[in-house]
Amino acid sequence: MRELPFLVPNEYDGIGLKSFLRSYCGISSRLMIRLKREPMGITRNGLHAIVTETLKAGDTVRVRMPEDHKLHEPLSLPLAIIYEDSDLLVVNKPANMPMYPTPGHDRDSLANVAAAYFSSKGERLAFRPVYRLDKDTTGLVLLAKNPYCAARLAAKIEKEYIAVCEGTLCGKGMISAPIGLKEGHKIQREVAVGGDRAVTLWKELEGGKGYTLVALRLKTGRTHQIRVHMAHIGHPLAGDDMYGGSLQLIQRQALHCMSIHFIHPVAKKEFDLSCGLPEDMQTLLLTCGMKKYTKTS
Repeated sequence: MRELPFLVPNEYDGIGLKSFLRSYCGISSRLMIRLKREPMGITRNGLHAIVTETLKAGDTVRVRMPEDHKLHEPLSLPLAIIYEDSDLLVVNKPANMPMYPTPGHDRDSLANVAAAYFSSKGERLAFRPVYRLDKDTTGLVLLAKNPYCAARLAAKIEKEYIAVCEGTLCGKGMISAPIGLKEGHKIQREVAVGGDRAVTLWKELEGGKGYTLVALRLKTGRTHQIRVHMAHIGHPLAGDDMYGGSLQLIQRQALHCMSIHFIHPVAKKEFDLSCGLPEDMQTLLLTCGMKKYTKTS
């Protein structure tokens, strides 16, 4: 089981353990309840502690992450690992792989593949993606190995996406348009009055033969946000037939999560991770007369 140590600083001398865990450590109330039920879930200087205790500067408080019980059925498939430590796993998700089991993909989701990988290492870990990618969107997915890291990283990941759009885009811009579920549909979204606030930043990288390679950053995290917004301004993603894109040159939406930036919730270090475009998107670029794209180009 993962144990996380926290040294009580001078400015927290005399504070209650519960307040220290909530304010300094960032332990959620939900996790606090689970820790109190866990044998030696919360200790102070190596001894079992209760949250009503008063701390002294220099005390070492440790929290023991509860064991995970709700696990997905494992399926052993190749997993492209970009980074891993005791708390995090970052993988490069391929196309045609949903995050969770869905009809038609009952066992071959990323959750199933991650379960097999953890099991091969003798670890019983739940599937905790900090954010989601669509089934046919490729690229970086950050998985937290415990509930503490999952909560600390939520909504704190900066992501850069690379996409190929239909039509010619020049310069850069911002799309601010609310997104909601399309009437009569369970999955498809649209820009709609009364929808949730959604803001997308885009920047042209290269163009050719009626297509544009763009970099995108999200200020909000709505379902299908990039796909909906680019279609809304008349530039659907190549291959995204759900939102008006053509399947002529690529058979899935040309969208890839290429890089992520975050501060490690335990190590407190900044991380910048990236992965290259998949082959189908590189081929699309060459077909459109553009050069292969790398992060440094």
